[in-house]
Amino acid sequence: MKVRGITLGCKVNAYETEFILSEFKKKGYTITNNESDIYIINTCSVTNTSDSKSRKVINRIVRENPEAIIVVMGCMIEAHKDYENAGVSLIIGNKDKSKILTLVEEYIKNKEKKKILYQDFDASFEDMFLENLENHTRAFVKIQDGCENFCSYCIIPYTRGRQRSKKKELVIEEVKKLVANGYKEVVLTGIHTGHYGSDIDTTFPSLLEELVKIKGLERLRISSIEITELNDDFLEVLKKYPIIVSHMHIPLQAGSNTILKLMNRKYLTDYFENKIKVIRSIRPDISITTDIIVGFPYETEELFQETLDFASKIKFAKIHVFPFSVRAGTKAEEMSHQVPDDVKKERVNRLIALSNKLETEYLNKFLNQKVEVLIEENKDGVSIGHTGNYLKVLIDGTVKPNQIVEVLIKECYNNTLKGTIYEEK
Repeated sequence: MKVRGITLGCKVNAYETEFILSEFKKKGYTITNNESDIYIINTCSVTNTSDSKSRKVINRIVRENPEAIIVVMGCMIEAHKDYENAGVSLIIGNKDKSKILTLVEEYIKNKEKKKILYQDFDASFEDMFLENLENHTRAFVKIQDGCENFCSYCIIPYTRGRQRSKKKELVIEEVKKLVANGYKEVVLTGIHTGHYGSDIDTTFPSLLEELVKIKGLERLRISSIEITELNDDFLEVLKKYPIIVSHMHIPLQAGSNTILKLMNRKYLTDYFENKIKVIRSIRPDISITTDIIVGFPYETEELFQETLDFASKIKFAKIHVFPFSVRAGTKAEEMSHQVPDDVKKERVNRLIALSNKLETEYLNKFLNQKVEVLIEENKDGVSIGHTGNYLKVLIDGTVKPNQIVEVLIKECYNNTLKGTIYEEK
């Protein structure tokens, strides 16, 4: 039988889907991106748009594949526990994803539809272990799940549950296996990655200290980390080990202290700025990217201007811009002074324009510079890859994927760098 995985949302979801497909593959199922007998849909609920997209994908798959076994799981289900769809065979939330193969084979035998949800998550991490990822040159490793920050706009603590971590020895073993299978770059991912270890009597920096020693690992990347988690121990590890790449995604969400307090974020702008200064004193050319929410309740033009000014001052390499959308069940749902959609749209466009300007400025720093690129694919006679600081680079000619090559950057266009293989003179 053929199995297709469809992932919506974050890298944690992508990792989970990869694990599920690998389990099916071990049992002799054929993995496909085309018409299939079994569909695994891993949903997202980070915004209202994500909810809507998840529902549309489910409806389309049900409509186009009436005879298929369709499994729907993930955050959209947790956020909408009353969700029903007559065409779906199995519905689960964010627990028991590691048991999908067993649940599907039970369904094949008895044709009994199931909906499995829990009132609460238990405190243990649901172990998943990957040795290979289909069609990827960088490997993702999920080390953490859950979040207890309870930002006033966010539904994720309710859909993912409490903070929980993968055992350190299992993380190390998984990374070793991936490196042994040829992966040069590993990305550590989680819902609240930097909070790793708080529930199992260890710390994120101590995990990094172990991983950087793995022979054959050339790049270690962190998918996202909160500014409050960049403590002295972490900064010391960043200083000591260049294997940790010079790219950090650090969500800001707002550059106004008034809005940060309303969001229930755990820092103010001075703290954020000072921490960025320390990071850049360690890695001067580091790429720092961020998320910003536009149009949060009570955001006046003056407060939005504070965000624009602060983002410009920090000089992010790229800003991921999200218009605020009300999430049922969050504190922000109860807030007055909601910002009109047309105002949000206009502010989103202004912040995107700033992001494009800052990104171009950052990229131009690398003109006529030598960079190391991990080749990921070849397309139409061009090799495509990324630097350690996650800059996309195009190279004329075919270079074998999963190699790290030195490239001399010659030009920058459309927020992409182009270069040639560097040759010593």
